[in-house]
Amino acid sequence: MIPILSGIIVGQKEEVSTSRALVMSIVFVLAMSAAYSGAGVLAGYFGENLQVAFQTPWVLALFSAVFVALAFSMFGYFDIQLPMSLQNKISSLSNSQKGGNLIGVAIMGFLSALIVGPCVAPPLAGALIYIGQTGDAVLGGLSLFVMSLGMGAPLIAVGAGVSKLPRAGGWMDKVKYVFGILMLAVAIYLIDRVISDMVSLILWASLLTIAPIAMGALNTQDSSSTPWQRIFKAIGLIVMGYGFLIWLLVARGGGDMLAPLSGWNMGSSNSSAQVQETKIVFEKIKTSAELDTVLAEAKKNNQIVMFDFYADWCVSCIEMEKFTFSDADVVKATSSFINIKADVTKNDDFDKELMSRFGIIGPPALLFFKDGIEVKAKRVVGFMKSGKFITHISTL
Repeated sequence: MIPILSGIIVGQKEEVSTSRALVMSIVFVLAMSAAYSGAGVLAGYFGENLQVAFQTPWVLALFSAVFVALAFSMFGYFDIQLPMSLQNKISSLSNSQKGGNLIGVAIMGFLSALIVGPCVAPPLAGALIYIGQTGDAVLGGLSLFVMSLGMGAPLIAVGAGVSKLPRAGGWMDKVKYVFGILMLAVAIYLIDRVISDMVSLILWASLLTIAPIAMGALNTQDSSSTPWQRIFKAIGLIVMGYGFLIWLLVARGGGDMLAPLSGWNMGSSNSSAQVQETKIVFEKIKTSAELDTVLAEAKKNNQIVMFDFYADWCVSCIEMEKFTFSDADVVKATSSFINIKADVTKNDDFDKELMSRFGIIGPPALLFFKDGIEVKAKRVVGFMKSGKFITHISTL
């Protein structure tokens, strides 16, 4: 949310005062709160998570394209504005052209809440489950509205602080370029949920190598350059170097961009195989009937079942895959478990039935079964680091 709101404020044509930036930040947060409030109302009526409905490829692609357009606007290729006739109508209604800008800020705040942050964190999951059980739409809307106001408090502080940036000269153009690059990163972050790993690596590698070059990281500097300019150039060169490492992953055929050198042959011909082994292997299931079969088999063999609810668009799910389920100690600790996974990316009737059975609003969620019965005290909602995860399951 921070680069989105900051980019909106920085991208204004006129100079933005602290009070103006504060108003824009408040409007953004209130619109975000309205979206969460709507999710709370729907949870009260239906017990469903509104955000899940927005994680379809066409919605993510459309919103990603919006951020690409915003980025190129930051780069100065064009200005994004409403048609003049519509601007005049808005101006006549609000007696100020700035009111039209606030409408755009509100729209971005509303959509960002639904599309940018869809993963269910523990506080949100707890609130939605409770609201769904009460069936009280008013309580649901009010509860999530108040919760999102607290979530938005840091955004208001950051948004107001952005207005303190110098507004004149070439410095401001560079600031806008930086926020334009951040907008492109947000676009990739969104579309990353529905594209292949290889395409994702290519997009990130392109951004991390082309952006520093466009910002002048390879330009020669004379003796008149300031220390800050040299520092920024050094940062640009570091980012570009990291981008080249990701291009090596592309050339290799894939890998983890957060650890681009892992898995390379460093003296062992079986290094790639070793990396592959250090990962929990889940058996995928789709229906409640398949789950019941697994639970019955596990009960007969006196085994614990670990059941993972996963979705491609869920960032916390991907973090669990990369940092927790790929940890050697976690793999060892769960080696005697039966590990199964329900991929609820499509959110179809089978997915909804499974989630409804256990009162789950949306991924990520990790359930543990002993003797065919869920150990509810061990349920994990949200990302959990490997060390804490091992401690968490040690008493099963």
